[in-house]
Amino acid sequence: MKKLVGLTGKTGAGKSTVSEYLSKKGAYVIDGDIVAREVLDTDKYLIPALGSAFGDIFNSDGSLNRKKIAAAAFSSPENTAKLNSIMHPAINKAIHFKADKAFGSHDVVIVDAAAIIESGFADECDVLIVVTAPLQVRKERIIKRDNLSEKDAMIRINGQKDDAFYNSKADFIINNCEPYILSEELAAVEKELF
Repeated sequence: MKKLVGLTGKTGAGKSTVSEYLSKKGAYVIDGDIVAREVLDTDKYLIPALGSAFGDIFNSDGSLNRKKIAAAAFSSPENTAKLNSIMHPAINKAIHFKADKAFGSHDVVIVDAAAIIESGFADECDVLIVVTAPLQVRKERIIKRDNLSEKDAMIRINGQKDDAFYNSKADFIINNCEPYILSEELAAVEKELF
């Protein structure tokens, strides 16, 4: 039986660790961040729309400055919602295309995306997995991963919904603390999917 699985959680929670684990078990993983970058590179309407919404988010050569757009978009929940309203329709369309193609050779397709609930895509998933980790752990991870200052890391963290928003939608919740303990919760997910 084919299963479309949403995988989400706050920034730095460790979604990639969980998706890598499930990939090794046979799932096909679609990385929402990669799809977003691909969409930005191919959809000629998105960059002008982002410029209109956020102002000076470009490099001197006219290309999109990803750090500037991230800083602007995550500076408030309202700006995050504005970014999402521009990006989500195009990203969801691209994810659907990739998932349909992947189901040709895989029974389980994982969509690893931070904003899968906000985009409405979670409603189309057979299973929704939420990955969590304590605030301090998440902050340290994204500072290291994205080479951010503590201030910029907290701007990103504070731009997201609270834990209750994610957890209330979840079929499974995986607490992914240091040092990336793959737990009984993950074993339950594995049993459900494979």
